[in-house]
Amino acid sequence: MDNIQSAFKNKNANIGYIVAGYPSVEHTIEFIDNLDKSVIDLLEIGIPYSDPIADGKVILDAGLEAIENGVNTDTVFEILEKRTSKKPIVFLVYYNLIYAYGLSNFIQRSKKCGIQGFIIPDMPYEESEEMFKLCKKNDLSLIPLISVTSEHRAKKLLTRSSGFIYAIGAIGVTGGEQTPLNRLKHMVGDLKKMSDLPVAVGFGIRTNEDINITREYADGAIVGTSLVELCGKFRGEYLLEEVKELFN
Repeated sequence: MDNIQSAFKNKNANIGYIVAGYPSVEHTIEFIDNLDKSVIDLLEIGIPYSDPIADGKVILDAGLEAIENGVNTDTVFEILEKRTSKKPIVFLVYYNLIYAYGLSNFIQRSKKCGIQGFIIPDMPYEESEEMFKLCKKNDLSLIPLISVTSEHRAKKLLTRSSGFIYAIGAIGVTGGEQTPLNRLKHMVGDLKKMSDLPVAVGFGIRTNEDINITREYADGAIVGTSLVELCGKFRGEYLLEEVKELFN
């Protein structure tokens, strides 16, 4: 069992998303150092990017603030190279950043600092073959994003997928209004029939109530916007308590 799959073993996974370097590099280092004490089972780390296609205002503003503070791809690698947490971490990263860094270099450095996989919102299936081959060669996961509007392509998307399935729970950007529950449940049910991978739902999940409803039909709940907001207000033990209250 790989490290990502272990996050889903015998339970619904609590999956969090943070923006690397927001509100500061020191805050991100502290958050990752505290990860083993957190209720979060798997962490997505966003590399700040100036032109995201999937980020709502909260995450967009956090990314821009990190960029203004000098955070770039190398900074994020340097943060992760110092980590001691054993919990699985994946990148949510836009393909332009990977391309600019060089695919092979990006993969190798990600693996060296313990990244388990990649979620790439702007990389269509038709452009994913090289990334898929490099991930497979290096035993890293390429996690697909599948929404209710792309469900007809699910079988194709799943042929180059590993780790878990990221089911998008809203039509639009992060932090937006969730897709009607019945439609989401139907999508997750269909994905489970097509794949043995765990299915986690993200986008539109902001509250403890949202998380508990998601647990009833999916294998994990992904919280981004609310966690980024908490990072902007709290740190250390206070942040751990807020995160615990959110997920519990």
